[in-house]
Amino acid sequence: MTERDFPILPSTKVAALLDHYPELEDVLIGLAPPFKKLKNPILRRGVAKVASLRHAAAVGRMPVGELINKLRAAVGQQAIAPDEISDTISYFSSQPEWFDAKRIVASIDERESDANKMPVATLLQKAARLQPGEIVALITTFLPAPGIDIMRNKGYLVWSVKEGPELIRTYVSRPGP
Repeated sequence: MTERDFPILPSTKVAALLDHYPELEDVLIGLAPPFKKLKNPILRRGVAKVASLRHAAAVGRMPVGELINKLRAAVGQQAIAPDEISDTISYFSSQPEWFDAKRIVASIDERESDANKMPVATLLQKAARLQPGEIVALITTFLPAPGIDIMRNKGYLVWSVKEGPELIRTYVSRPGP
């Protein structure tokens, strides 16, 4: 397989994509404003290794098939038929039974945090100290899809709600006994 044959798929990690096709960094950034954070080497090393293109599409608020096919076109790969790419992951749902605003013990606002620190890293630290039933809120200007999946994989309860075109609140709780 040549360098140009590296497949661009929904499961492809952003870091692997940019290792194989460094010229796609500007394409990604041009597709959605949240991707500008890829220019920050600290964030790029951390997020790009865990974020798939499916996550990137969610963060960029675009259909995964559209993102994949724009990237494939930029490197001369054939488009994938839309019916072959599933957009099945949903990060938004109705309020879960476990959520109670009175149980929020900490809040992290990405708009007020250090630009060189990933809000998900702070979320992981705060979540590790939660008692069962307690909740930490993460406020972001983008959907923190990779972080949501990380938290779910660690066994936390996670709920995200869109409060406007540029504001998403994600709540994380340690399950009760």
